[in-house]
Amino acid sequence: MTTRADNIIAISADSHICEPPEAFDDIDPAFRDRKPTLVQHETLGAAFVVEGLPMPVPMSMINAAGRTAEELADINRKWDDLNHGGWEVGPRLEAQDLDGVSAEVLYPSVGMIICLHPDADFRKACFDAYNRWLAGFCEGAPDRLIGIGQAAVRTIDEGIEELQQIKDFGFRGVMLAGDPVGDDDYDQPSWDPFWQACVDLDLPVSFHILTSKADDLANMRQGRGPDINGFMSIIRGCQDIMGMMVFGGVFERHPDLKVVCVEADAGWVPHYLYRMDHAYNRHRFWLKPGGITKVPSEYFRENIYVTFQDDAVVGRMADMCNIERIMWANDFPHSDSTWPRSDEAIALLAEGLTRPQLKRVLHDNCAELYKL
Repeated sequence: MTTRADNIIAISADSHICEPPEAFDDIDPAFRDRKPTLVQHETLGAAFVVEGLPMPVPMSMINAAGRTAEELADINRKWDDLNHGGWEVGPRLEAQDLDGVSAEVLYPSVGMIICLHPDADFRKACFDAYNRWLAGFCEGAPDRLIGIGQAAVRTIDEGIEELQQIKDFGFRGVMLAGDPVGDDDYDQPSWDPFWQACVDLDLPVSFHILTSKADDLANMRQGRGPDINGFMSIIRGCQDIMGMMVFGGVFERHPDLKVVCVEADAGWVPHYLYRMDHAYNRHRFWLKPGGITKVPSEYFRENIYVTFQDDAVVGRMADMCNIERIMWANDFPHSDSTWPRSDEAIALLAEGLTRPQLKRVLHDNCAELYKL
């Protein structure tokens, strides 16, 4: 299966499940009365009610690929009217074929929002149930449905057990919440056994936008100016995590650790590399980093992957960063998805890349990272 751009096989490095109700059916019995529940909301349409979160999750916005900008405003839709490719294998493969995509790396949707849930025990129960459901879903086409498991990591020892389970399920990576449980952030030495386990199990670590307090959608409308200005901030949470892990010495201590910065675009990377190196070269003696021996950009270039959809800036800055760490995605079935017209986004991208570079971004980098 190939795109119509230079006949290159395309893999989406970031696509999503639109969780059906059964995704949480196999939840720990202690949480059965609290499991996320699909309802038909009066104004939000089909929506998941998650106890402990401020509002239901409107699935019509989760499952909105292919709609026009005007149509996105109409979210009061029924579950059966949504694209069944969000949760059924057959329609999913048809959606891939329509978009010229040979495989997708699969992230959650409701699970992204649950990353912000204040109850770590509830998170753990939901993630475990989702992982079990996702494993069965991916079995329907294991060469085209590439699962990423979720880990709650209430403790480091338990988190390492979660990693082993994720590996046993056949998933190719692990997704963590943007904010960890407990007081120690991800750059602290207490996390070192977990990062080493990720390396030993060959599980790349993903941080997705909208999973931390810094880029919580619920806070998006509390920024300055019109609501739409808040949309500009949703990549900031991931940038903070990447900077923290570089400056905090995580990659100095674990040079083989691979981290994926998911859906935060890529065009900003060259300036971010410059800014990191400027901070280090000029200010490291009073703004002390955490024991790094190289300039920050070297860690970023080697250890961090970034995904994007229609960020055509990538085609103009590829020589300013590591082309082997940039991965295209279609974000199906979310509202920012390029589906079913991904060829249009790829054509704009191709204007600034050589064919070998385009092949890397559309296919090779993702295939090599996840051993596809």
